[in-house]
Amino acid sequence: MSTDPLLQPYQLKHLTLRNRIMTTSHEPAYGDDGMPKDRYRLYHLERAKAGVAMVMTAGSASVSRDSPPVFSNLLVWKDEVVPWMRRLTDDCHEAGAAVMIQLSHLGRRTRWDKGDWLPVVAPTQDREPAHRAFPKLMEDWDIPRVIKDFADAAERMHQAGVDGVEIMTHGHLLDQVISPLTNHMDGPYGGATMENRMRLTLEIIAAVRERVGKDFIVGVRYAPDEAEKGGITEEMGIAMGHAFKASGQVDYLNINRGRIHTDPAMTDMIPVQGMRASPHLDLAGRLRAEVGLPTFHAARIADVATARYAVSSGQLDMVGMTRAHMADPHIVRKIIEGREAEIRPCVGATYCLDRIYQGGMALCIHNPSTGREETQPHAIARADVPKKVVVVGAGPAGLEAARVAAERGHRVVLFEAAAEAGGQILLTARTKRRREMIGIIDWRVAQCTRLGVDLRFNTWAEADDILVEQPNVVIVATGGLPQKDILQFGNDLTVSAWDILSGDVKPGTNVLLFDDAGDHTALQAAQALAEAGSTVEVMTPDRSFAPEVMGMNLVPYMRALQDKKVTFTVTYRLSGVARDGNRLKAMIGSDYMDLGIERHFDQVVVNHGTRPNADLYHALRPASANKGAVDYDALIDGRAQPSESAGFQLYRIGDAIEARNTHAAIYDALRLLRTC
Repeated sequence: MSTDPLLQPYQLKHLTLRNRIMTTSHEPAYGDDGMPKDRYRLYHLERAKAGVAMVMTAGSASVSRDSPPVFSNLLVWKDEVVPWMRRLTDDCHEAGAAVMIQLSHLGRRTRWDKGDWLPVVAPTQDREPAHRAFPKLMEDWDIPRVIKDFADAAERMHQAGVDGVEIMTHGHLLDQVISPLTNHMDGPYGGATMENRMRLTLEIIAAVRERVGKDFIVGVRYAPDEAEKGGITEEMGIAMGHAFKASGQVDYLNINRGRIHTDPAMTDMIPVQGMRASPHLDLAGRLRAEVGLPTFHAARIADVATARYAVSSGQLDMVGMTRAHMADPHIVRKIIEGREAEIRPCVGATYCLDRIYQGGMALCIHNPSTGREETQPHAIARADVPKKVVVVGAGPAGLEAARVAAERGHRVVLFEAAAEAGGQILLTARTKRRREMIGIIDWRVAQCTRLGVDLRFNTWAEADDILVEQPNVVIVATGGLPQKDILQFGNDLTVSAWDILSGDVKPGTNVLLFDDAGDHTALQAAQALAEAGSTVEVMTPDRSFAPEVMGMNLVPYMRALQDKKVTFTVTYRLSGVARDGNRLKAMIGSDYMDLGIERHFDQVVVNHGTRPNADLYHALRPASANKGAVDYDALIDGRAQPSESAGFQLYRIGDAIEARNTHAAIYDALRLLRTC
């Protein structure tokens, strides 16, 4: 028997959990018409097969028709959900994991123009800033309806064979009723007393318990501290915990801290990179000690050491490593096998959650198999015939190509012109808050070293250097170079955002940063300029600034910029720059009308993405068997590229094709090389 605290079994009521690691409820947005079909099932099954003790499904499955999904929530008010959940549950049970599902009514945390276009309901008429609907104040007839909807949904899940349900209050309808900040009702459920505000949640729990019986897990996820003046305090939260325990109906508590009604509040609750790790663990520990119910928690517990401490110190009974398992679903297996050093790290980029809140599906920034388990399995199969593979460029795309090729059993040589691996991520990691991004590179370098890849740094590879290796496959992953010469005149008078981030150009005093890409690079450059004391105007022709930097990642930038001399100007386009004495005259126009505005600065920075650094690729094309062509049908279907002709196959990936992002670059490499 292992002595590792994380690997000890845990008895939750009648349920024996095989270890202390779980994935807490979250919505990856893989549902299909509100049903957990194959993509959803395989995502959770991968983690179950790899050793997680419990998979919690559904970041708030919707119990009511007037709680329409805003990020592809499961619809447990439909009877048809039962067989789909049954299949998921049976598969995960067979793999040894328990299965739970989180139930919720979103209240005002949705929109009226979703689903059936029913009025949004809440205990307040104030809108939630994140979703913007002005809700209807709950009426007396809404109360029994919502209680019945929760009980009906729980009964469906009991029929589906899940081990339990988690009643979600935090930020949703029940929390909106519990919080003094949002309960503006009168009567027995009104905001006058904690007893009144808790009444709806306790009645729902009682109704659920009556439907599912005593041999079924019922938990509650709530925030014992809203961390906002006038809201739920820690002392109130502890009292709530005692109320849940005194009900005799609640089997565990799963806690958060803070609110989720705005992007900054959400980001404090679910921290991103550069923010404090496990910031709410102390609150969970206090709740467990004072209330005495089993306590679960997840919030940026991204590494095994922190998870182990959370359990061994007695602060948690079960530790959630949810985003960490999106980066590497095999964490538990690697712990058991003594391979902790091989765990792919969660770098806190929060690409996963930001995509969900923008209406997309959750994707890990550097594990493109997550959410694609059916088409891009996490395991890499060995090739029947070993080949010689040459990769050029040690950025994320090139390193992934080398790693996957080596996992396939090929002999791999990787050329890199610089003294170290990293590519554009080296620039990203220069910003202190984003230095965790280097984990994407460090993990791949370690894997390539383990797999015997021949890493050749400080080597500028020309076509002849590649050909002398007699390769079967050549992968050009040389990335891109900043594209700044986009103005009608005066391009020689501007510098790129890369120049600022690399330190090659000294920040000016009064700076115009023209951002025509809307990505992280511009905001990182703005932060570097502002922290150097510059007055900065970030100008974009878009209708909003930084559209590629999604909600949660925007928060730390704003916190770094808003107290400095930085302004944002939208819907204006820089057309040219000219010298005017010892200053630069910027000519500014608009896509909406003809303008001829003149402004003066002492430095103009342009951010316009990258242009492919593809000279080597074009030099190699004539000698290659496939002339660089990619069979897209084969690529998408997961089949090997055709290779009928003698000679080497040539491909380019990542920004060497076009400016995209880190996930796209790594995905290029994975799906191309896994069948090579």
